[in-house]
Amino acid sequence: MLDRDLVEAAIAVGLSGGADFAEVFVEDRQSVSAFLDDGRVEELTSGRDRGAGIRVISGETTGYAHTADLSAEGLRHAAAAAAAVSRSSSNPETVVLAPSEPGGTTVVTYPETVPKATKVAMLRTADDAARAASNSISQASARYSDGRRKILIANSEGVWATDDQVRTLFSVSCVASGDTGMQTGRESIGHTMGFELFDEFDVADLAERVAKRATTKLAAKPSPSGELPVVIKRGGGGVLFHEACGHGLEADLISKGASVFKDRVGEQVANPDITLIDDGTMAREWGHFSYDDEGHAASRNTLIENGVLTDYMWDHIRARTQGRGSSGNGRRQSYQHLPMVRMTNTYVLNGREDPDEIIAQTPYGVYVAQLGGGQVNTATGDFVFGMLEAYLIEDGKITEPLREGNLIGNGPKVLHDIDALGNDFEMGHPGMCGKDGQGVPVGDGQPTLRVSRLTVGGTAA
Repeated sequence: MLDRDLVEAAIAVGLSGGADFAEVFVEDRQSVSAFLDDGRVEELTSGRDRGAGIRVISGETTGYAHTADLSAEGLRHAAAAAAAVSRSSSNPETVVLAPSEPGGTTVVTYPETVPKATKVAMLRTADDAARAASNSISQASARYSDGRRKILIANSEGVWATDDQVRTLFSVSCVASGDTGMQTGRESIGHTMGFELFDEFDVADLAERVAKRATTKLAAKPSPSGELPVVIKRGGGGVLFHEACGHGLEADLISKGASVFKDRVGEQVANPDITLIDDGTMAREWGHFSYDDEGHAASRNTLIENGVLTDYMWDHIRARTQGRGSSGNGRRQSYQHLPMVRMTNTYVLNGREDPDEIIAQTPYGVYVAQLGGGQVNTATGDFVFGMLEAYLIEDGKITEPLREGNLIGNGPKVLHDIDALGNDFEMGHPGMCGKDGQGVPVGDGQPTLRVSRLTVGGTAA
């Protein structure tokens, strides 16, 4: 992506004031997005963005500058600006960059080789399928997007790593109208792979499922309220772990004292059946990459094992202060942003129970097929999540659909209150995780599970 001499020169400028560490991050990103709403193509865009971010660290002070000018002069100016934080006059040693094996997504068909007309045609196929599924569908929309992100990371510790990440996404939303008002359904398919995604997934089938979900909810009754057993379908509740405990296991929040899990490594923090993993090596999953945005190889990190907290997630800088290695969790939205500790694909391993038996052994409760967005206070673990698709459990059977409501609880408490874990693990839908104004692609998943007591915020009297 850039000549090595240019990168080495930029690092040298960064270190010239006696800084402890200098890093060059180069990014070349291209994308296509198309959006169809009510049978009309409302958006068809493509973009290309290239640039470099240079980070210089002196003691506990970090300087950062970014530029879209990838010439020798542009890099030098950015490096000098970042280095302005250094005040030492020591003379750094010459840096020797050691190339790592190039990383990259395994791709059959690069999305940029596929005509935009083909992508738009898929939107129309999804729209037709959604409307044909039910006369109750009053609105349908579909979105296609793809992106290719090539990165280069080099630093004063000798790192030289490259990655080529390709992601493809398709989503459908529907609104159904009836005597009880309007109800919605939505779902996405997305993987770190090329256009061959659509050799495996049919957009018409996706649209039919979404339309059926919205139509089914027209007959939904108000959700009960109060503390109830809650069964969460496989793949549909991974976001619960992502938000309720995943963020609290990120080392930057730990170092700030902003996590309920601070200083708890080695403690029993969950039911002994719970093992929580964060894994950037999961090929095809939305949070997959070969190297993180600091040049460290993606890794599979066990955060909680048999209920015991074993480790946190680390970026390079936080790990460096602790005299340990990075866990490959240093990520950034773009070259214009500093990296921070972020999750990749976060999931709970399989249990031993039959998922049908978990439902059968629940006399009364709520079955959540899909959780929506939520928010969490990492310092306390308190959270609120929306239920996008939920049903009543009566006499051990899934019965009536429920209107959208909330799940309210506390992450550490929920980890202990999970009393049944299925053997049917599945990853959920692709997502974007926001933190401190930056968004990065992530995945999550879990087997069917039951929380013995969880507050349901419904509207039933």
